[in-house]
Amino acid sequence: MPENACIVGWAHSRFGKLAEQDLETLMVGVARDAMADAGVAGEDVDAVYVGLFNNGFSKQDFPSSLVLHADPGLRYKPATRLENACATGSAAIHGALDFLAAGRGRLALVVGAEKMTATPGPEIGEILLKASYIKEGTEGANSFVGVFGRIAQAYFDRYGDRSEALARIASKNHRNGVNNPYAQMRKDLGFEFCNRVSPGNPHVAAPLRRTDCSPVSDGAAALVLADARTARAMNKAVAFRAAVQVNEYLPIGGRDMTRFDGAALAWRKGLQQAGVGLLDLDLVETHDCFTIAELIEYEAMGLAKAGQGHIAIDEGWVEKDGKLPINPSGGLKSKGHPIGATGVSMHALAAMQATGSAGGMQIPGASLVGVFNMGGAAVANYLSILERVS
Repeated sequence: MPENACIVGWAHSRFGKLAEQDLETLMVGVARDAMADAGVAGEDVDAVYVGLFNNGFSKQDFPSSLVLHADPGLRYKPATRLENACATGSAAIHGALDFLAAGRGRLALVVGAEKMTATPGPEIGEILLKASYIKEGTEGANSFVGVFGRIAQAYFDRYGDRSEALARIASKNHRNGVNNPYAQMRKDLGFEFCNRVSPGNPHVAAPLRRTDCSPVSDGAAALVLADARTARAMNKAVAFRAAVQVNEYLPIGGRDMTRFDGAALAWRKGLQQAGVGLLDLDLVETHDCFTIAELIEYEAMGLAKAGQGHIAIDEGWVEKDGKLPINPSGGLKSKGHPIGATGVSMHALAAMQATGSAGGMQIPGASLVGVFNMGGAAVANYLSILERVS
């Protein structure tokens, strides 16, 4: 077995408007379920890492010890909260990986969660906008979708109108999400609806339409991570062949908005670390907070050249039966995007794929999976390559 830390258990709540569950309930539920899935008790866990963006979504802004309520054996265990915008979940995973690599323990519990829908809509926009560079000004944007609307317009200005490609990405992810039992939106909307501006699909921040945007969500996910030696004795293990973080400048004004250079560097480093090529992967779960993000990520990962990402969706390369399936879970677009939970969710779904337990989402024979999670406008870039080892 490779001497890499492994995912040995996971859990995932349903994503959506979960009025009956508060932040504590979500966190405790997935923590219990992940430990049960791994076959461990609280007393076996050496540390807890929590991913929660919050920034105003919840009055409870000191959440790390809430996880201890999941099992009396967790009491007195070190628990730490991490935050890195929409990559908060992956930041928590990296904290746990560092803990294990340092030899400070054998097992770590990672919980990512967010409770967003109880916040009024205008406040949600203000909270999310804080993940952009405030000093730069928003140039008319009143929410984070406005930032990505600017990115999309810059891309269209340089390479031509790619509205149809964005609609194909949206319809692909909604079609895939039908088979995801955790997804917020389990409905195949179809290409024609996604491609047409209508009362049901208006422009939100032109050229982005409602179907180009991931929904506001509540939800949680959890992982149990083990060092390689401990993982050998577990019922299942999915190893990190690569785990890379690359941070880019926060302002987008001084960068080429049509390129995600930090993401591209993360992909190059991750593939090199894993010793594989992009098309050696069986699938990728990538961060489609907006469809323009997924389009540019095709180019950042090296699937298509700059300005030619549309070819990957137009020619079916990224469909479930294509040469590199992208977001068979439905992605953030269909599944939902509870900020702190997203990175943990992506890794849990990838582990399901690698172990053949993804149900209707399953890519046949998958064992090597890429995960790309980003915070801000491709500012905090996390790339993982996961492989089933037992």
